[in-house]
Parts: sequence; C-alpha cells; structure tokens
Amino acid sequence: MLKHSIAIGVWEENELIGFARVVSDGVFRAYIEDVVVHEIVRNKGIGEKMLTMLLQEISHVHIVSLFCGEKLIKFYGEHQFQATKQIVMHRNQIGKE
Repeated sequence: MLKHSIAIGVWEENELIGFARVVSDGVFRAYIEDVVVHEIVRNKGIGEKMLTMLLQEISHVHIVSLFCGEKLIKFYGEHQFQATKQIVMHRNQIGKE
C-alpha cells in the first residue's frame, strides 16, 4: 500500500500551507486520507488543486474513497464523489488498558 501512496505539500516561503495524501493498492482501491489547507489561505483553490492532482495520479484506480464532514460534501460532490450509506467503524487503540 505505501508503495502506491502519494503525498502533496504546498509551501508558502518556509511554511506548509496545504497537504494532501492518498493511500492505494495501485489497482482497485484508493483512500484519500487528507486534504488539509491552513485556515488563513482557505477558499483560494489550494485544496481543489491538490485534490485534482491526486485524482489525476490515481485515475487508473477503480474506486476512490474518503471520509468527510457534512460541510465538505458539496466540495467533494463537485468532483463526482457520492455519499453512501456505509457504516463507519473506528477502533481507538490509544489509551486502552
């Protein structure tokens, strides 16, 4: 999986202002783990550009998935992502006794 991972950083001078990454098996599935933009430069197209770059790099992969909050459904919908009714399950391994 890590062999097919991609990470993108956007820098302004010496400060990281955007970061995006995808993990994939290189054929069937890819998971967009992060698309993060520093709050002082949001709504300037940085996130969209990073997402577009990731999607171009994994255009050969069959299914691309991600998790997002309600506020971002429209943003990802504009890139042909669709909400599903899957159950999301998490396992917290930090702080377990």
